[in-house]
Amino acid sequence: MMCPAKNQFNDILSDCIARGGSDIHLSADQPVSYRINGRLQVQDTFCFNAEELESMAYELMNDTQWVEYEQKKNLDLGYSLGKGERFRLNIYRTMGATTMAIRHLNQHIQSLEELGLPPQLRELAYLKSGLVLVTGATGSGKSSTLAVLLDEINRERDCHILTIEDPVEFVHRNKRSLVHHREIHADVGSYADAVRAAMREDPDVIMVGEMRDKETMQASLSAAETGHLVFSTLHTGEAIGAIERFIGYFPGEEQGVARHRMAMVLKAVVAQRLVPDLSGEGRVAAIELLMVNTAALNLIRTSRSQQLYSLMESGGSSGMWTMDQALAQLVIDQKISFQTALGLCQNSEGFERFLKTAKGAAKRTEIKQYAC
Repeated sequence: MMCPAKNQFNDILSDCIARGGSDIHLSADQPVSYRINGRLQVQDTFCFNAEELESMAYELMNDTQWVEYEQKKNLDLGYSLGKGERFRLNIYRTMGATTMAIRHLNQHIQSLEELGLPPQLRELAYLKSGLVLVTGATGSGKSSTLAVLLDEINRERDCHILTIEDPVEFVHRNKRSLVHHREIHADVGSYADAVRAAMREDPDVIMVGEMRDKETMQASLSAAETGHLVFSTLHTGEAIGAIERFIGYFPGEEQGVARHRMAMVLKAVVAQRLVPDLSGEGRVAAIELLMVNTAALNLIRTSRSQQLYSLMESGGSSGMWTMDQALAQLVIDQKISFQTALGLCQNSEGFERFLKTAKGAAKRTEIKQYAC
């Protein structure tokens, strides 16, 4: 029989889903808060004191997890409702009281088109080897983008896909590919251990949930160098920053070698953010894309990463563009407002230049189509 604390917890999860929420925050002596369309909203339906939240957390963990939580005062774990809905939980302490941040992991894997992602991303699913990084802040949709790419591989290629996550977010059922999920703590001790062990598990594709430390990065580089296709994430806002942050995890004396290795295996960096749409009720994805061609490889290898921005600006024919260009295109497509884009762009003058150029190109296309 399910205990009252877990019943209450399940009621909260179900209520959040019914309201279209993506995140839940449980704090002692505070009403529960849901994040709906990117905005935090207080819900007066539920409120718990510190003892009730402690009891609730205890019921969600097994003995091993409880010991770890008591030691580290912080724990990540996955949780499923009976209907198959999955959630990622982070249980932590604030002012000595148990607190929870919960993310709803919608198990319906949408297509690139449904998510509003550029079709060029589909090419990444057909790479044979190398490293692909998906970057962005927490809640920017990185996991959904990776899920789409893995689903494309699963449907269209004969591969062994191995995911390494903390916790497992999207559960992929076998289609053309064979998929195995490994969860940190439940199935393996660490990301680095899992990636190293993967070399004996015959994968074609490895998805590393997060690049957290130098050991995981070293193991991932080795996997990409030995003919595997590796996908992973970093918490950076733009593509160039992802490269420099990756290199920055290595000590100074090792950075030269790490930079060279990364240049040789990096295939693409996808940087994304979710932007309020015109209605103000939803969000759309703004995507920056760096495809590593010969010119980009040389810039990375020779420590000239900042010059990648100019390469991306002029790289439309090579399938790459900057975040400012992406924002300008969303304005042209009437998906976001000019003011929203202006507030998010890195360089306002450059953004307005991109916007003017894009409008001119669109006008020329209309005239040409009309003439035909």
